[in-house]
Amino acid sequence: MPATIVIFGASGDLTSRKLIPALYQVFRKGRLSQPLNIVGVSRSKFSHEQWRAELKKTTAEFTGKAFDEQKWSQFADQIFYLPGDIGQFEDFVALAKYLEELEAGHSNTRVYYLSTAPRFYKQAIEHLGRAGLADEAQGPRRVVIEKPFGSDVKSACDLNHATHEVFDEHQVYRIDHYLGKETVQNLLVLRFGNTIFEPIWNRNYIDHVQITVAEEVEVGSRASYYDTAGVVRDMIQNHLLQLLMVTAMEPPVRYEADSIRNEKVKVLQAIRPLEPESIREDTFRGQYRGYTASEGVKPTSRTPTFAALKLSIDNWRWQGVPFYLRSGKALSCRTTQIVIQFHAPPHKLFDDSPSSLGESNRLVIQVQPAEGIQMHFQTKVPDAGMRMRQTDLNFNYQREFRGAMPEAYERLLLDALEGDASLFARADEVEAAWRVCDPIIAAWESRDKPTLFMYDPGLWGPEECCEWMTAQGREWFDTCPVLG
Repeated sequence: MPATIVIFGASGDLTSRKLIPALYQVFRKGRLSQPLNIVGVSRSKFSHEQWRAELKKTTAEFTGKAFDEQKWSQFADQIFYLPGDIGQFEDFVALAKYLEELEAGHSNTRVYYLSTAPRFYKQAIEHLGRAGLADEAQGPRRVVIEKPFGSDVKSACDLNHATHEVFDEHQVYRIDHYLGKETVQNLLVLRFGNTIFEPIWNRNYIDHVQITVAEEVEVGSRASYYDTAGVVRDMIQNHLLQLLMVTAMEPPVRYEADSIRNEKVKVLQAIRPLEPESIREDTFRGQYRGYTASEGVKPTSRTPTFAALKLSIDNWRWQGVPFYLRSGKALSCRTTQIVIQFHAPPHKLFDDSPSSLGESNRLVIQVQPAEGIQMHFQTKVPDAGMRMRQTDLNFNYQREFRGAMPEAYERLLLDALEGDASLFARADEVEAAWRVCDPIIAAWESRDKPTLFMYDPGLWGPEECCEWMTAQGREWFDTCPVLG
């Protein structure tokens, strides 16, 4: 069935930097099974030709060597632009008429992508409903909603309610681009496509799990937004909890959207609620020096730019295995990694055999930028008695498969067009994630808030966070990925 994707907020950065390049790549690779029309809607005044010309420049920039003039020319013929204001219902009526003409009255899949500021989500959805644009009589109608989906559990529930007034849940695709990354999907294959990991993927063999999303950059142009959000809302509620769910979930009955999302929600429901007293012991917050000098940040701001959490999952598989989540700005390097730290051997057989967790077996899943998997284990040093050294088995995507890794949005946009919601968040999943984070945010914003530790840009966060980990008999895996 032919498809149309309507991008609201079409003149914004996300459209030119991610969405159009991703759709072009999907087209160039021949992944579209049916014709696709792309309609941009925004208040900016563009003609079809002007918007195509702008997108050609940005797509060439962001796709690099993959840009092909001839392919772009074919792709650009499918791009259209309609000036419109989300606040004006009349513009949605005009959009409905334009889409009918464009599709010539034929049955068509439509995807509405809300690439706008979150404050416009409710209004856009309401106007889509009033204009009859959610009616599936002429084919599937889907809406893709970018993060953040709410700012706490109440606002998330309100937005879900407003969305369900217009769209049924099967029509709603809440997007988190982390789930479109090849290495996150490969984690499912690693766990459920191999027999060697399942027997050891539990409390009997794993001491703890570390999930780190580190950013080298400072807040930059996002400072004014970031100062109202902080690291928990910006990164942990969505990206890190998504990685935790994929790491900890049980095998789904089938590889389909509902089966996968059922298992992910069970993980969130099993996370032990953090009480006020445990928040002081099991959470850690920091701010990099110089943050308050950023444009748009209050000089007295106490907004955390770094967070570390210790979460417990109260189920059969993970009882007693802490999950450490860590994220921050202005850190040592850019990396997203999942570290499965195994128990030390139960008996010290050799003189220098591992006596600490830092030297015991470790599985490192590098999500980005050096996509791959490493297994750390002990080997005997040749001609040195029984002296041992930690070495690794190393799988690297670039070396093994060659070629550029696809952008996450390529997979996610194609799935939205084809109706596969496996990599998108469900309503109950979003609300459950906020229920994990809301008590932390409330405690950190209360009068009796925990200490905010300072750190210099370029480090792995506050030194006190390493001490916090050491006091638990563990240590952070502070290693920047090796590129190339």
